[in-house]
Amino acid sequence: MAPGWALYPLVVLATLATIIASQAVISGAFSLTQQAIQLGYLPRMKVEYTSSKKMGQVYLPGINWALMLACVGLVIGFRTSSNLAAAYGVAVTTDMAVTTVLFVVIATQRWRWSSTKVVLFLSVVLIVDLAFWGANLPKIPLGGWFPIVVAAVIFTMMTTWKKGRELVATRLEVGSLPFELMVADIRESNPTRVPGTAVFLHKDPNGTPPALLHNLKHNRVLHQRVVLLSVLTLDVPRVSDDDRLTVVKVADDMYKVIASYGFAESPDVPRILEGCEKSGLTFDMMHTTFFLSRETLVAHKKGGMARWRKRLFGRMSRNSLQATAYFGIPPNRVVELGMQVQL
Repeated sequence: MAPGWALYPLVVLATLATIIASQAVISGAFSLTQQAIQLGYLPRMKVEYTSSKKMGQVYLPGINWALMLACVGLVIGFRTSSNLAAAYGVAVTTDMAVTTVLFVVIATQRWRWSSTKVVLFLSVVLIVDLAFWGANLPKIPLGGWFPIVVAAVIFTMMTTWKKGRELVATRLEVGSLPFELMVADIRESNPTRVPGTAVFLHKDPNGTPPALLHNLKHNRVLHQRVVLLSVLTLDVPRVSDDDRLTVVKVADDMYKVIASYGFAESPDVPRILEGCEKSGLTFDMMHTTFFLSRETLVAHKKGGMARWRKRLFGRMSRNSLQATAYFGIPPNRVVELGMQVQL
């Protein structure tokens, strides 16, 4: 379409535009993946912070490699930009339509828009989106199937992980008990106490960590000071430092610490323990032991999810980043107690 003299300038312009667009895609993929991990839709992955001042600047090596392999595969598979146009058109128009629908959901549930306002908005925006989307539907057999397949695979993985973690939490809750009952039982049984501080990580701040139960059951000892640490992810991007920590003394030598984070933040256990000093709870890392639970998943024939989804969840669980690396816990201060969980 351009005259001959404009060929090289347009190539330079297109290259610059491609670099800008690729950086936006990469940064967006990193940010969305981190938030999906925080919200419990993906297993833990390695997250590196590229800025000491801004929490949102993150780098995920695994996602970066996945994007690189996907780009190389697309170039080899489609070969020309004209062949890729069908996949691009279906991806963009479908994304536009889905974004409009999600905007309406937020507008009605969060912003409380009236029905008239929603209908007027949809009659203008959604009709245009659906027109573009419908025009691209015939391109699905010509290459438009690719983004649909990729989206279906990612959606299946995310929903499988979310459902699987809910099943694991339900199975563990069956053998758990309220922490108040555990405190009363400890006072009555009076187990052998050993020097130091034991930190038990558990997602439910009102329950008893399975690692604590197994430690008492098999080792029959308890540290002089016991801390139950729960890291919660809230439905907000970030939490202020004033609202970060809640420290509750449940007994003379037992504490409950609740650390709240936004879905755009990553927890850091050493920093959490440092923040507890404001509440009079100090830690010596050389005399502090972290107890974690490690579940071995056993697929069961009935209940929960389909058998293939259980296998997928098990594979994702085995390949997830260890809690010690994700929470920044010193590996030489960690004791893991394993247990079998039937799905």
